[in-house]
Amino acid sequence: MEADIFKDIIVPVIGGLGIFMLGLEFMANGIQALSVNRMREWLAKIAGTPAKGVIAGTLITGVIQSSTAMTVMVVGLVNAGVIALRPAISVIMGANIGTTLGNGLIALPLGPLGLLFGGIFGLVYVFAKNEKVRNIALACLGFALIFYGLNLMTGGLRPLRGMPEVMSIISGLHAESFVGLVVCILIAALITALIHSSSATIGIVMGLGAAGVLDWQTAVAFSLGADLGTTITSWMASLNLSKNAKRAAYAHMSFNFIGVAVMILLFFPAIELLKWGMGWFGGDPGVPVMVNGKETFPLVPVAVGLFSTAFNIFNTVLLFPFVGIFERVLSRIGRTAAEDIEDYSVPKYLKREMSSDFTNAVNAVQQETQRHLNAGSLFLGIARGLKTAPSDPGEHYVATDILNRDIRSFSASLFTDSMPYEQQDLVASLIEEADFSASLAETLHQVARRVKREKVGPDAQGVVTEALTRLEVKLRDILPDYGVPNAPVPAGHVKFATVEDLREKTLLLGKGVSSGERGAILALLGSIERAELLIERIDAERKSVNRAEVIAHAQAAKAKAGYRPDMGGGLSPQPAE
Repeated sequence: MEADIFKDIIVPVIGGLGIFMLGLEFMANGIQALSVNRMREWLAKIAGTPAKGVIAGTLITGVIQSSTAMTVMVVGLVNAGVIALRPAISVIMGANIGTTLGNGLIALPLGPLGLLFGGIFGLVYVFAKNEKVRNIALACLGFALIFYGLNLMTGGLRPLRGMPEVMSIISGLHAESFVGLVVCILIAALITALIHSSSATIGIVMGLGAAGVLDWQTAVAFSLGADLGTTITSWMASLNLSKNAKRAAYAHMSFNFIGVAVMILLFFPAIELLKWGMGWFGGDPGVPVMVNGKETFPLVPVAVGLFSTAFNIFNTVLLFPFVGIFERVLSRIGRTAAEDIEDYSVPKYLKREMSSDFTNAVNAVQQETQRHLNAGSLFLGIARGLKTAPSDPGEHYVATDILNRDIRSFSASLFTDSMPYEQQDLVASLIEEADFSASLAETLHQVARRVKREKVGPDAQGVVTEALTRLEVKLRDILPDYGVPNAPVPAGHVKFATVEDLREKTLLLGKGVSSGERGAILALLGSIERAELLIERIDAERKSVNRAEVIAHAQAAKAKAGYRPDMGGGLSPQPAE
């Protein structure tokens, strides 16, 4: 009986593919609505080392079931400076493992039940009033539609076996030789790059294999190509982001490219190993099973899922020892001299283990706050166009903002129920100083942006230069070592124009200065005036509490708590509480 191409093939294949991908989308949206913010926070907190990064990437991707979403999330966190490049590389390695957990689930023979459960969870989603219940139902609905869509595709692809024209084309796709293997991988990579979903590609391959259109070895080869093609999404996501974000995307690409290249060399031995392993999962995937008088190959999806999982685990184990090398090589891509400037997004003095030692913790906060102020002062270097200054004001501001948040968070963690009032007052003062420092960095960032954005002529440039010089000198009130040291002359001998003087000079500039230039300079002077007020407020905050005296009292209390008279009248050491 000849198949109706439209009704028996086109409708179920396109419909099944659409339902399959909609299921992936529903499942990802439902799970991410439930937990993505928590997952993002947890990822930022835990991914401090490569080993933790792999675990975090595996677990989170296993939950949200989208390596694409996970990789894009990682690229975004790297762009924001929340995660450094090295742990980001390991998170991406873990994401490749995590996504294969979903491939294994897809391989389960639950297609006929997909429509039933899809209907049940669809009704729950429509009629539920609670948002959490609706998100759970949406995730479950997506999960059910994945199986139903795969079942439809398998049924629609099965008639292709009876079409000589189609089979003659597909017969050329065989991974029985090295060249055929490479062709299959490239075709699958192209398909995945176009549809932005390795899971969808693997789902199509499973359907073709289960229908007997592709032999199982070729279907396995296609799964390798899916791993290669999925890297295109992270690369596209990084196009307009920071250099480190681009490097994280390059890490994803190079990791998968190297893994696939190694597996091409080991493919045929791996297939023999897979044949042996399939003995534990039902037997030879190439042996057909008769269903309603038609041949099906239900173990092909199992073989594809098993191989995909094993490959990604193998690839991670193989390349994990080289994470440091990946970081060093990738960090040189697109590197400029400005990037050799200190990374201000990472605290230098703050250590969590210090938080129980008040004296050391306070000293660390003061050092880190001073470092944050130094970072803010670099905006004036950007404004002056110094080659040693950061090249991108926006990226540098993000780094200073992250550091400031770490300072405030660490300072707040010093509060304890038994803390004396004077120590609480000191910690409160440190937090306020950090907050004023954040406002100052933001204002200096605004100064740098105004100078870089608003180009002025030679007459107006003199006022701008004088204004920046004044601000640099004012910064020495809180950064004594900043810039050029004060000249060894009597106080008051060297005078700088006030902001009011500079404003008057701007208004009196000749006709050669346009109204736009005047407006730009006046706006800049407004920012400089705000910066000066913040500098004065930071200086006053430092003097509002006698910090040295409070620290001395804390040291004395610590020394007293460290010793107690023993029964013989001497002194014996006691651990500090």
